[in-house]
Amino acid sequence: MANKRSGGGLTGTQQAAKFLGVSVLSGAVLAGIALPAAGALGLAAKGTVEGFDEIPSNLKTPPLSQRTTILDSSGGHLATVYSRDRKVVPLEKISPYMQKAIVAIEDSRFYEHGAVDLKGVLRAINRNAQSGGVAQGASTLTQQYVKNVFVEEAGDDPEKVAQATQQTIGRKVRELKYAIQVEEELGKKKILENYLNITFFGQQAYGIEAASQRYFSKPAADLKLEEAAMMAGLVQSPSRYDPVNDIQEATKRRDVVLQRMADVKDISQAEADKAKATPVKLKVKTPRNGCITAVDGAGFFCDYVRKTILTDPVFGKTVEERQKLWNLGGLTIRTTLDPRAQEAANEAAVAKINEDDKVAASVVQVQPGTGKILSMGQSRPYGLDQKQHQTTLNLAVGSRMGGTTYGFQVGSTFKPITAAAALEKGLSPAQSFSTPWKISVPMNSFTTCAGGPAGGGNWDLQNELQSEAGSWDMTSALGKSINTYFAHLEQMTGLCETVNMAKKMGYEQSLGKDLKELPSITLGGQESTPLDMASVYATFANRGTYCTPIAIESITTPNGKKLKVPQTRCSRAMSERTADTVNQMLKGVVEDGTGQRAGLSDRDNAGKTGTTNDRKDAWFVGYTPNLSTAVWVGDDVGEKTGMYNITIGGVYYDKVCGGCLPGPIWRIAMTGALKASETPSFAPVSVPRAEKPEDKEKPRDRDRNRNKPGGGDKPGDGRPGDGTPFPGITIPPDLAGGGNNRGQGGGGGR
Repeated sequence: MANKRSGGGLTGTQQAAKFLGVSVLSGAVLAGIALPAAGALGLAAKGTVEGFDEIPSNLKTPPLSQRTTILDSSGGHLATVYSRDRKVVPLEKISPYMQKAIVAIEDSRFYEHGAVDLKGVLRAINRNAQSGGVAQGASTLTQQYVKNVFVEEAGDDPEKVAQATQQTIGRKVRELKYAIQVEEELGKKKILENYLNITFFGQQAYGIEAASQRYFSKPAADLKLEEAAMMAGLVQSPSRYDPVNDIQEATKRRDVVLQRMADVKDISQAEADKAKATPVKLKVKTPRNGCITAVDGAGFFCDYVRKTILTDPVFGKTVEERQKLWNLGGLTIRTTLDPRAQEAANEAAVAKINEDDKVAASVVQVQPGTGKILSMGQSRPYGLDQKQHQTTLNLAVGSRMGGTTYGFQVGSTFKPITAAAALEKGLSPAQSFSTPWKISVPMNSFTTCAGGPAGGGNWDLQNELQSEAGSWDMTSALGKSINTYFAHLEQMTGLCETVNMAKKMGYEQSLGKDLKELPSITLGGQESTPLDMASVYATFANRGTYCTPIAIESITTPNGKKLKVPQTRCSRAMSERTADTVNQMLKGVVEDGTGQRAGLSDRDNAGKTGTTNDRKDAWFVGYTPNLSTAVWVGDDVGEKTGMYNITIGGVYYDKVCGGCLPGPIWRIAMTGALKASETPSFAPVSVPRAEKPEDKEKPRDRDRNRNKPGGGDKPGDGRPGDGTPFPGITIPPDLAGGGNNRGQGGGGGR
């Protein structure tokens, strides 16, 4: 153990060996510089460096991750999102003080040497040999820039970051080689510009513009001498010299930079002394990042936009490509969100339901004819703090887009789809059925699209009230939401025809599953989402043409290039006359039917209530010719429970129904969104009505009316096609209602 001297440290032999090792390393580096071909080949043979023949294009103009700005349809600011807070600016928009400060402290001979400062290398060798360690580096500003490019490309991948920063000869030689080529192709000013835009300045700020805004709330062009010096001092160790957390250390480091600027004659000593005497005056601006910053409760819509970019193939063939586009950022995304509609939807969502209630509300609005999503409101605020009742679960959409796993059973809001299928088949709105309040329908009387029976046994169902027994035509059955009528109507129309109409109107199950061909679909026994239901009803408003929903109008990259965005796809689902007829019939729902409390008095409007079995979900979906809105209310957490004897928004409900809670919410949303807008009317059409039997309680009256107008001898009228009588109905709780039930059942309520 005689290697150590009595005073500690290395012996003369060890010092010599250390110096020799450093010299050998430096010699290898210099050999790689002086003899690029030989050096590169030799190192490549050892597997330490690759790709030496040509400079990668991303070193010339690296794609730097930046802030993405999301705008509403009017160009108003909606949210700012980024993986790295950065805004790239040209050199002329960076304070001259900042340019001089960074060069002085990081590479004072930047404008005198090439990519490699040989004097600096030799000085570092000598200093490091004397200290017995690595006391001084020799990287030029250009070399630092090259290293930062590789680190930027590594993103948040720890393994890639480690590779980009590993202390090996191969990595160092590669950086040096690229630095030489970068100097030749870019020149000093462009390298300085790129360096100032790529460098990390702490506090989540990348690039000088974001850093200037973060610490001083001003653009980089306006940085004063003392401010620029502080910023330049951060680069060596952003955490150690962070002025937000340690103003004294930051001030010391700033003064070092100021003195260095004076030493290299960038400023006078008097200027340096005056700046040193000036206290650091921060004006910190807290970064606002992510959809949580969205205005007017639009966080859920903002997240839907994000999901659109991450899932739609128009933005990249693979998940990795789309994720890279989003992370890279720098995009200006103009969306379809209408600020007035969003304000109204957000107001409506919280007007009658508190954020800490057991149930939640979702409000979504779509423009008929364009598919544009105009608003997404929710009673629970967007965010991650569950103690504050925040959530990131978007109740308006399915799981693929950040929403619920299965969606929600839609109840009686499905009935207009069955009515449309019936009209398309040629049945008359005057088609009537007389039924008791309960019926039992043979499952084998329904035929699937494959031509087989829908099942065995009977389907039992009932109306909401025992008093709802008698004779109904299509208009009255929609107005009063008569379940038994729609069971018969679906049987006469055809199960396959009903399911196909739903598909053509955009009614889809979450998780990409096909609709089940079950008779209970007519009562809303299969799940969908508020966004899909708003789009379905927009088909009626658009006189029979369905348009896929879209959220993005345009996207512009930092260099002004326009990206392709998803376009709405419109297709005819039914004839104009069918849609016009349904519109007239659904007007009755809001005029004197189950949706009276929702109806608008100043314009044509139509809609339908929906309540699932056990009142686990309650809906109102309605529209005018220029706006379609869906409102859902229900339990959004845990096991779904029925909404009986419940206080919501401070109001007690013995039982929640589609017309008594979602309906008034719908009215608020529509009134606000349509304020001062045009008041177009539905196309006028005459809707035939059935003659009312004298005694609608007696089944024999149905036979007596067969030869009357609207009776059974007319096309599409009379009894169901096979003449099967339909006694009795009850929907088993395990086959209907909300949540995760997958069986026969559903619907039933108003």
